[in-house]
Amino acid sequence: MPRIVVAAPASGSGKTTVATGLMAALTARGLDVSPHKVGPDYIDPGYHALAAGRPGRNLDPWLTSEDLVAPLFLHGARGADVAVVEGVMGLFDGAEAAGGGFASTAHVARLLDAPVVLVVDASSAGRSIAALVHGFVTYDSTVRIGGVILNRVGSDRHERICRAAIEETGLPVLGALRRNADADTPSRHLGLIPAAERRADAVRTVERLGALVAESCDLQGLLALAHAAPPIGARPWDPATADLTAAAAGRPAAPGEDAVRPAGPAEGAARPVVAVAGGPAFTFGYAENDELLAAAGADVVPFDPLRDETLPEGTRGVVIGGGFPEMYAAELAANEPLRRQVAAFGGPIYAECAGLLYLARTLDGAPMCGVVDAEASMTSRLTLGYREAVAVTDSPVARTGERFRGHEFHRTAVRRGPDAAAAWRWPGAGPEGFAAPLRLASYLHLHWAGSPEMASRFAGACR
Repeated sequence: MPRIVVAAPASGSGKTTVATGLMAALTARGLDVSPHKVGPDYIDPGYHALAAGRPGRNLDPWLTSEDLVAPLFLHGARGADVAVVEGVMGLFDGAEAAGGGFASTAHVARLLDAPVVLVVDASSAGRSIAALVHGFVTYDSTVRIGGVILNRVGSDRHERICRAAIEETGLPVLGALRRNADADTPSRHLGLIPAAERRADAVRTVERLGALVAESCDLQGLLALAHAAPPIGARPWDPATADLTAAAAGRPAAPGEDAVRPAGPAEGAARPVVAVAGGPAFTFGYAENDELLAAAGADVVPFDPLRDETLPEGTRGVVIGGGFPEMYAAELAANEPLRRQVAAFGGPIYAECAGLLYLARTLDGAPMCGVVDAEASMTSRLTLGYREAVAVTDSPVARTGERFRGHEFHRTAVRRGPDAAAAWRWPGAGPEGFAAPLRLASYLHLHWAGSPEMASRFAGACR
């Protein structure tokens, strides 16, 4: 699989502009491009999906495991001509708790044996930019930087100075993007506004980025770099046998699953409908979670809590992922028929972050579903980071005492009722989330490929 990793010395250098534009430019040339993102971020993959016409996939050794990065990459890239992987933060920035740059862009590039193109912000530099590039090239010899793309170049003369200096280091300059307001994407309190919230404008933005990269970068040189990647010695991940893989790696298998069959239901068993929230207010989710539910025997059916007044027909379980319900609190509150149905729903419910806010009694004073005893509100404080959580209450996906790796990313807070049972504990935190045998709602985002028994358990609870 030809592949390239788009990295940068620091956040804000232009990785998303270049990666998304490259995906769009190569797609416009008739190539089938597989889009990927290092880390837990949900927003960038939404733009990647628009650019490439296939789901954006996350690659995160913390959320899944080191062993799963290459298989998940190959699973997402099935049938593609080339894969583009956008990095996270600076090239060597990873999970501090794990040390050593774990889950960094460099870590994932090594796991994929993929060449790196370094996007460098040239707006305030001249020849000194070569020293920066030289430092990144020599810092870690196990990471192969194959070229540089200059971003925010001011003039022809500025470009010539930077190009000449970098090429003295032996690296090719594979592109130079001028300062361009058309390349900007609107942001708010958690980063870019998700593509699903501004679909028409986002499509135009992606088209502009594709044209910008096509005219400013050496696409043939970038493709040649991608084709220089050696074969990957791994098999594609398969959701149908994910529980078996997890068990072989020493992680829990789903209840009732033995060592000789995959995670799906017994032959002839009914396929329960699992309603998965979507639409502009609930845009965060990993594609593999839905694929695991389907492999575990569920029919995954989307619904939009902003517009749909009822759950999908035959719903036996509900999954509500992340997003920005705080931006749509009035509209969600106005859809009283659906709120009442969710409040009365007796089947399993799994909710992450935005889903927790929707299940609370109120969100910034607006009435929500009231499934959990909590009041939610916006704050000025950003909560962000990886978490190693221990389940403290049985729920549809976890058993007391089990450990899971996830992440938090929000600017809201909940005030819990005095008798609410917690879902998780992790170092430095008190009781987190809300859990019961048929409910789990918390701020913790989880990638189920790292714990596939969650999907099997949830589907089983629905049946």
